Amino acid sequence: MDYALTVFDKTGEALLNESYTFDTDQEAIEHGRKRLEEESYMKTTHRLVRSGKLLLFYR
Repeated sequence: MDYALTVFDKTGEALLNESYTFDTDQEAIEHGRKRLEEESYMKTTHRLVRSGKLLLFYR
């Protein structure tokens, strides 16, 4: 399944926009959290989606 992780600044500009393919939602969530931690974006507006389904969100 295809997933998209996007991080936004306060003006709405994308700071990070990555696509991934995983077998399960749980794998994608774990990878998304890892990437957010690596880039220090855990407290920045972000979302992880699969086919319109919101898996992670922070605002």
